[in-house]
Amino acid sequence: MGSHRRLAPSGFDRGASVAVSLLSVAAAALAAVPAAAAPYDDTRAKVDRLYEQAEKATEAYNAADERADALREEVGTARDRIARQQQRINSMRESLGSLAGAQYRSGGIDPAVALLFSDDPDDYLDKASRLDRITAHQAGELKDLQDAMRELAQDREEAADKLRELERSRKAVAAHKKTVERKLASARRLLNSLPDNERDAYDRASRSGRDDVPDLGGVTAASGRGAAAVAAARSALGKPYVWGASGPTGFDCSGLMQWSYAQAGVFLPRTSQAQRFAGRQVPLSEARPGDLVVYRADASHVGMYMGNGQVIHAPYPGAPVRYDPVGMMPVSSVTRV
Repeated sequence: MGSHRRLAPSGFDRGASVAVSLLSVAAAALAAVPAAAAPYDDTRAKVDRLYEQAEKATEAYNAADERADALREEVGTARDRIARQQQRINSMRESLGSLAGAQYRSGGIDPAVALLFSDDPDDYLDKASRLDRITAHQAGELKDLQDAMRELAQDREEAADKLRELERSRKAVAAHKKTVERKLASARRLLNSLPDNERDAYDRASRSGRDDVPDLGGVTAASGRGAAAVAAARSALGKPYVWGASGPTGFDCSGLMQWSYAQAGVFLPRTSQAQRFAGRQVPLSEARPGDLVVYRADASHVGMYMGNGQVIHAPYPGAPVRYDPVGMMPVSSVTRV
């Protein structure tokens, strides 16, 4: 039976073995890179999600705050109306009191007896006629007083309802404010947990939007007010993002849109959700400078189209008002004011 002799490895075999070993080491090293980078990537993604959630809460805060302002005005108007109504009722009561006193002083005698003993029956009949008219007037005044008192009671009830709603709105404002602050604090803690170089990279990325004027393609606004709003938005470039702010020194996304159009003499609602319906919706392909570009399915972010695929917007805390591509996040609608 023959024997099998183990052959010495050739130079090629030795080279191949070394190559395989090197490839294995390289593969292991490459596999280790994502594992090392993943925690930082995940942290940055969490920060972005927290900023997005904070922005949604900010718009909810803006809506609640706007409602509270409107209710405060309505309550003030109701109080003024109640005060005027009460003054009117007091005057009517005084008038009725005077009539009742006069009637009391002249009353107590049967009209037939008074006529019998009257020195001048014609004069008495004339006075009686006037007394009837006074009595009829008094009855009308009494009805007016009753109507006024019912109206006053209704106004007071409505004012009380508005006060209760105002208190609920105040609580909603406070709750949304706490939510925003909690989200932003969490985002800041996560950022602070990153190594210095990763945090610096994130901050640089946050400031990477353009604050100069890019090539906007020479497209003009659809209207004069749109052109004025565009000029106002450009003047805000570089201003800080401040949640709940509507200028002139800081802005959140919807605050920038509201302020920019206010400079054009146009009032916009406070929130991005309401701004979505502040005009006529047009396709993105037909967007013109000054149009409002609303983002995400819940319309929680808004920017202003400037032309050539660029928008101006207030992105999030740490990122100032700047230019960014219109497709930076999913577009839900475009509104022409």
